[in-house]
Amino acid sequence: MKIAVVGTGYVGLVSGTCFAETGTIVTCVDVNEEKISQLNNGIIPIYEPGLEDMVKRNVEKQRLFFTTSLKEAMVGAEAIFIAVGTPPDEDGSADLKHVLAVASEIGRNLQGYTVVVNKSTVPVGTAQKVKNAIKQELEKRGVEVPFDIASNPEFLKEGNAIEDFLRPDRIVVGTESEEAQKLMSKLYKPFLLNGHPIVFMDLLSSELTKYAANAMLATKISFINDIANLCEIVGADVNLVRKGIGSDSRIGNKFIYAGAGYGGSCFPKDVKALIKTAQEHNHTLEILQSVESVNERQKKVVYQRVKDFFNGNLQGKKIALWGLSFKPNTDDMREAPSLVIIENLLKDGATVSAYDPVAMHEAKRILGDAIQYAATPYEATKNADALILITEWSEFRIINFEELEKNMNQKLIFDGRNIYDPEEMRERGYVYYSIGRKPIK
Repeated sequence: MKIAVVGTGYVGLVSGTCFAETGTIVTCVDVNEEKISQLNNGIIPIYEPGLEDMVKRNVEKQRLFFTTSLKEAMVGAEAIFIAVGTPPDEDGSADLKHVLAVASEIGRNLQGYTVVVNKSTVPVGTAQKVKNAIKQELEKRGVEVPFDIASNPEFLKEGNAIEDFLRPDRIVVGTESEEAQKLMSKLYKPFLLNGHPIVFMDLLSSELTKYAANAMLATKISFINDIANLCEIVGADVNLVRKGIGSDSRIGNKFIYAGAGYGGSCFPKDVKALIKTAQEHNHTLEILQSVESVNERQKKVVYQRVKDFFNGNLQGKKIALWGLSFKPNTDDMREAPSLVIIENLLKDGATVSAYDPVAMHEAKRILGDAIQYAATPYEATKNADALILITEWSEFRIINFEELEKNMNQKLIFDGRNIYDPEEMRERGYVYYSIGRKPIK
């Protein structure tokens, strides 16, 4: 079986590589010539554990190819996956120009029956727009070529994407025809052998399923962060509250860890897009509006505590920052809480020295020379007045206290992810602030 995947970003590259891993012949397409050149030379443009080895293996086995020519990739392809970006417009809606541009190009080159699959996260009704764009190009050519549209949203977690794709909780596919359903079943058969379900539904429902899933997860995060803030006010411990409610099977213990807010490429964008979709249909999603509001406020909580500790005067203070990516095991800094914290610290006259295991290159691209970049976590803490932990990378979990105390001007830690034990901090004489727990002073 041969397919084409348009877009070599996070979704496209992971999806194409994992399909190739099961024996499918995959050609990944991107308009970025430099990126395709790098991929053909074994250079992976994103960080995802296990992805580099898998790409190299499938290229060597001649199951995975990269090109800038969609026309070339379409030759013999039974399915074409659209996996290009849908960045938010200024009003929060998803920008579909890249998706529709690909659809038009497909229409200009379509020769035989093909299933065109929306893999990008797109608003409800996009499948019909893609279908219309292809039809318009076919009409311009004066030809009739059969094709079907399918919607196949991704549910990949950055940092665990390979495992999520190869062993999915579920596969959601929206189709309009039995023929398209049969082809998608054939393509995904290797992923169903361990009992993972494929759920077929109509196009509109599949498009909404993706947004609803991310919105629900974002809601859980904002909910526990709101509860964490209340815990501090009344003197409760959010970690104990989390354990208490998480043991209820109706609630579960996932996505109820208090912290500095969610970020990344999905939750912020998808919540905004779903709110905008509802507004376009004269409906208000009041809960999601609150979810977004709580999250934006939560991103500033750690910064505000640092500022309050120094009595509102951060001028000349050096702040060490551990973690820059929005979560561990990725270099993605889109909507990362670290960016909000850094922006506010710099605005108040502080200097920032930061370390992240994999996101330093991305940070330099975004921030330039606005902050200092350390080669190790402890280098970042030299002469620092405070340490902020903002991304819970594994290497930060056990502190070399001797090294830390040798470097820092005082024993002061702001833990934005609650990974340290307050009692240990108390015993070692630290001033320690976390989220939803009593501060150690």
